[in-house]
Amino acid sequence: MLKILRPDSFSISLILVIVIASIFPGRGAFGDVLQMATRAAITLLFFMHGAKLSREAILRGMGAWRLHVSALAITFVFFPVMAVALTMLPDQLIKPEIKIGILFLSVVPATVQSSVSFTSIAGGNVAAAVCNASLSNILGVFLTPLLAGLLIHAFAGNGGVDTATAIQTVVLTLLVPFIVGHLSRPLIASFVDRHKSALTLLDRGAIILVVYSAFGASVIDGLWSRVSGLNLFTIVTVSIAMLAAALLISVFAARVMHMSRPDEAALVFCASKKSLASGVPIAAALYPAAMVGVMILPLMIFHLIQLIVCAAIARAYAQKNIAEQRAEAI
Repeated sequence: MLKILRPDSFSISLILVIVIASIFPGRGAFGDVLQMATRAAITLLFFMHGAKLSREAILRGMGAWRLHVSALAITFVFFPVMAVALTMLPDQLIKPEIKIGILFLSVVPATVQSSVSFTSIAGGNVAAAVCNASLSNILGVFLTPLLAGLLIHAFAGNGGVDTATAIQTVVLTLLVPFIVGHLSRPLIASFVDRHKSALTLLDRGAIILVVYSAFGASVIDGLWSRVSGLNLFTIVTVSIAMLAAALLISVFAARVMHMSRPDEAALVFCASKKSLASGVPIAAALYPAAMVGVMILPLMIFHLIQLIVCAAIARAYAQKNIAEQRAEAI
């Protein structure tokens, strides 16, 4: 139980980065250099996402169309509906700044790495998980800025962006490097496959840099005078509720459609996840740095909670599979 509840090293790193940014935010010339480095890191991050994407793995998993439709509907429809419902609560319960973060969390695509990893641990359909999570992230380049602009403007009262300009910015900053990286895969695939561990560190380093820059700018703008301990408790509570609802609707959909257990596991882990690796760069590309820190706070907290909860669920699936295999052997 302690092993399941223990945060992973990346989550601990994010917490430390928030503490450091709160004490030593980037100011003046250093802040300007930091912004330039952040933009370069985001471009590199999505180039590597494209380079790591295996077309063969996607093609192998495309046949599970019911799984893909269900997962994408939960990611881009069910989550936003939950977030919109939460924005209807009084501002005394959830502050407007937190509502913006919850709305943004709801439109972020699914995470790739942990969705596939947990599906594998659970004995699920890994090929379908790779296909679905990759498709979610590609669609998220367009849907996330579109939905964020519409929902935040309509239900949070401020923070909306020009949708056309937002999509153009995201396409140039994220999609173009992603496509270039993927087209380069035939040339660099062997290098990417040999250095997966180092490239994972590079990915996480880029995200940490973006988080440091965003939180530093937000701290300078008075972040911690606007976000209290009660606000953090509210975000944790809301994150748990949203994750629980997504997990339950995923299992319900899988059972109603009589999916196999491997497909059910893939649906559960793809539909319930929100990608910090995609969400943070998209937020940084869409919004001013001072606004991004508050905006990604719910996403970061949700990220930590989803890892802890889904690790336990994946182990439960695995143990059930082992028990059934032993029963069949007897």
